[in-house]
Amino acid sequence: MKIQLSDHFTYKKLVRFTIPSIIMMIFTSIYGVVDGIFVSNFVGKTPFAAVNLIMPVCMITGAFGFMIGTGGSALVSRLMGEGKKEKANSVFSMLTAVSALIGITASVIGIAFMPQIAAALGAEGEMLDNCVLYGRILLMGITAFVLQNEFQSFLVAAERPKLGLAATVGAGVTNIVLDALFVAVFKWGLAGAAIATVTSQAVGAVIPLIFFLRSKDSILRLGKFNFDGGAFVRACTNGSSEMMTNLSMSLVNMLYNAQLMKLAGENGIAAYGVIMYVAFIFAAIFIGYSIGSAPVISFNYGAANHDELKNMRRKSFVIIGVCTLLMVTASQLLAAPLSGIFVGYDAELMSLTERAFRLYSLSFILSGFNIFGSAFFTALNNGLISAVISFLRTLVFQIVAVLLLPLILGLDGIWLSVAVAELLSAVVTFIFLVKMRKKYNY
Repeated sequence: MKIQLSDHFTYKKLVRFTIPSIIMMIFTSIYGVVDGIFVSNFVGKTPFAAVNLIMPVCMITGAFGFMIGTGGSALVSRLMGEGKKEKANSVFSMLTAVSALIGITASVIGIAFMPQIAAALGAEGEMLDNCVLYGRILLMGITAFVLQNEFQSFLVAAERPKLGLAATVGAGVTNIVLDALFVAVFKWGLAGAAIATVTSQAVGAVIPLIFFLRSKDSILRLGKFNFDGGAFVRACTNGSSEMMTNLSMSLVNMLYNAQLMKLAGENGIAAYGVIMYVAFIFAAIFIGYSIGSAPVISFNYGAANHDELKNMRRKSFVIIGVCTLLMVTASQLLAAPLSGIFVGYDAELMSLTERAFRLYSLSFILSGFNIFGSAFFTALNNGLISAVISFLRTLVFQIVAVLLLPLILGLDGIWLSVAVAELLSAVVTFIFLVKMRKKYNY
């Protein structure tokens, strides 16, 4: 039976509705993970470090898709809740067109200046060449990556989360198969890994694009539109927290790499790369749940259904709490085998990575609540509060922690920085949730 945004959500129905988005985000995170596994094991440690060094640059552009997708889907879902379906479709079509233009522009600029960008990040010699090669190929397909990220949210708003899951699974399988073929069999090295990723992103973008262009029974369809500057600004403002999260993560990753280069050299960057791959898969559960539940929250906010808003808030925190317990336990038990998948060929690097992951995984205790808290305010069309939470969580608190903690704890201070930042962010999130409760009646 099809689940609609206007339904009353029990635990079972809420899990059923959000699980496609969760799996979708997990498969999205697998892109980088698969590249990392094949590059590390078949190409070498230096190319693996190069991938980790340049990846944040590419993720910054992809963040525009998350921003417009989350902010735009909240706006579109609210319009549908208010009964303005024609307006909702016009705004959706406009946002998609603008996103494509942003992707094309970023691709041209990024490819032209990739050598300077890589050098500014500290890459030299062989690592510089690897960064330029991998980065340029990835940027050739960045438009597809932007649209793929955006469509993940809009497919949920269109009440088609299973299609979003199918598209992402298809893209993920494409990436795995092509990585094995291009890197392990054809020995194309970094170029093969990058081509596999770009191809998989194209799959993840084209399938939803065809659906939105051709489907006759979808509540959201791509069609003619008039540019609405106000709607575009509201979508960007509302989704600014997601943009801030992705942008901040990329900038902070650069800072982490700089600190690790001083304290642990190339091994430190490689170990951090492994942690980022695995941590993003864990975080994908919380991000996917937030993406899946946000349109429901936005719809009920637009429909002034306060009882259902309260229901969504209560059930969401229970679900996140259960997931947190399972994830923290799993991260401690799986630290060694997960590290071994990437760097088992190097005993010193393996030992460093395992310890780093055990310390870093303490951040999972509170990260889910902070991720949902920010997304909750985005869904309520309060982009300012959402952005403040994300800005403090992913940028300010992490920068302070990664600069100060190593002075006290050395290398362990870097691995614990995120956990400290999540603790401080949880305090801020709790204050906002309590303060705004009466305004939004949740």
